[in-house]
Amino acid sequence: MRLRVNEIFHSIQGEADAVGHPTVFVRLTGCPLRCQYCDTEYAFHAGDWTDIDAILEKVAGYGASHVCVTGGEPLAQPNCLPLLRRLCDAGFRVSLETSGALDIAGVDSRVARVIDVKTPGSHESHRNRIENFGLIRTTDQLKFVICSRDDYDWSRGFLDQHALHGRCQILFSPSYTEVPAAQLAEWILADRLAVRFQLQLHKVLWGDVPGK
Repeated sequence: MRLRVNEIFHSIQGEADAVGHPTVFVRLTGCPLRCQYCDTEYAFHAGDWTDIDAILEKVAGYGASHVCVTGGEPLAQPNCLPLLRRLCDAGFRVSLETSGALDIAGVDSRVARVIDVKTPGSHESHRNRIENFGLIRTTDQLKFVICSRDDYDWSRGFLDQHALHGRCQILFSPSYTEVPAAQLAEWILADRLAVRFQLQLHKVLWGDVPGK
């Protein structure tokens, strides 16, 4: 059983609930979306077909307890699901970074699903799979990348429209170079909005460097 893997690397988790933890990232090749702010376009096509056993061996070699399966869009490869299961069986704390455009129902219940809710500023908001929001668990996280004040207002309305408050962690992040971080923080505070503000820690540390 194989997957097309763009890269496997060891870094500090920069986003979501595991932020700050040394983490092994398994970046799978391919994505059906084309978000305007995408910082991993290099993963759209390049990658090597790799056996799941070889993936697990390389992941284990780093000695980290956290593993993040990302992309691209990892769920675009059907064998992502058995990879996630095998990583959990091996005792890793596993998270999945997904666009939310594809069905999340088959993801192992032990996996923390980090779903990137596409705002209008991404140019892909029509790809949000609304059925996924009925499957949300408390261990999941919904991430909104805010590209403008219009995106912020849209995201507030989206949370209300789909009754997402209190269902799981809600993360608001400023789009890198598009919205000043302090500005987004001020909007959240002014509205007393019950969301978690986040920066991309890896970009604070290393800038916009691939493989970090």
